[in-house]
Amino acid sequence: MPLRAIAYVSRALPDLPAERLQALVDDAARFNKMAGVTGVLLHDGGRFLQYIEGPPDGIDSVYERILQAGSHIDIIELARGRLGQRQFPYWSMRALPVEEALLRQLSSSDWSGFTRALQGDRSAPTPVDLLDNVVQPALHAG
Repeated sequence: MPLRAIAYVSRALPDLPAERLQALVDDAARFNKMAGVTGVLLHDGGRFLQYIEGPPDGIDSVYERILQAGSHIDIIELARGRLGQRQFPYWSMRALPVEEALLRQLSSSDWSGFTRALQGDRSAPTPVDLLDNVVQPALHAG
């Protein structure tokens, strides 16, 4: 079965409480699991960067929910493409806090190598490599 991925950045609505964010992540995890989608949501308190991966129909339904969500605005798609394998096979969704500078670096990086890196060509570091470096400590922490 082919896999697809999408990465985007958006601006969180002002004063989004931590409890509301956690409820959104929990709801997304349940929906994503049913859709066969995995991924990670980075947040710096004001912005989000999310990466999702899964089968094309699952990605389409999850991304449509993302586009309609009332918790963020100014959605900018950074990349979309085909995958050889999942980056985050065990997370239907996981939110990780990050520093503003790191989220800014990720969101302003050149995502044109997105699919190359996901298909195993690591000749030049890409935003996916940076994302992986952020997520690896959380993977090992459980």
